[in-house]
Amino acid sequence: MTPGYSGGVKDNPRYEDVSSGETGHAESIQIKFDPKIISFKDLLYVFFKTHDPTTMNRQGADVGPQYRSAIFYHNEKQKKTSEDLIKELQKSYNNKIVTEISPFNKFYAAEDYHKNYYEKHKNAPYCALVIDPKLKKLREIFGGMLK
Repeated sequence: MTPGYSGGVKDNPRYEDVSSGETGHAESIQIKFDPKIISFKDLLYVFFKTHDPTTMNRQGADVGPQYRSAIFYHNEKQKKTSEDLIKELQKSYNNKIVTEISPFNKFYAAEDYHKNYYEKHKNAPYCALVIDPKLKKLREIFGGMLK
């Protein structure tokens, strides 16, 4: 997994550019996976369990288009899987899922200080208040599959 930015118009954006909300990029993660080990649908399931897909341009206290819920698909099969899963999951949400489904164009890796942020800053308030509860929830859902 590589943190970075996707879905915008500026080439080679930096965090400061993206956080302005003016580049059109979403803070993203590029995931390279082996479908023999985990399916795209299962990855999407984890994605939906770790954020609120019903808030437009917002994740918790983070607000702006760079925090939108987005899936950048690489082929028509991924697009259809994304659309079908949203239809399936919508039944379990009171509010409408607003996750953007867009074709992948480019991905720009984040600066080095964003990589392994959690591992480097486990005691930081953001990690304790935002990331730790998400990891706890994932462990409860997926049991021993996660470290």
